[in-house]
Amino acid sequence: QVQLVESGGGLVQPGGSLRVSCAASGNTFRISEMGWYRQVPGNARELVATITDGSRTNYADSEQGRFTISRDYVRNTVSLQMRSLKTEDTAVYYCYAFVRGRYWGRGTQVTVSS
Repeated sequence: QVQLVESGGGLVQPGGSLRVSCAASGNTFRISEMGWYRQVPGNARELVATITDGSRTNYADSEQGRFTISRDYVRNTVSLQMRSLKTEDTAVYYCYAFVRGRYWGRGTQVTVSS
């Protein structure tokens, strides 16, 4: 079992920056991949970024160059630094960890609005 807790969401103006983080606990030594998805009410959850245990990263096309995912393998955390935020980035951001299947956090709200 892996437990995930996100933090760092909030309200930011368009063009601003925000960092969300996720702390993993439990059987963290079995985690291979970690990452972020986001979801807007009424829409499917969509990929934002992933990072493997070898630090290989992958981003959705819309986030390429604006978002940076990072991982601390000692503290078992994964973070997402978001820059040049747009109103369409507004969503609940969910952290996940892959251990024979995905474990999910409860999500953190990110609202981009003036």
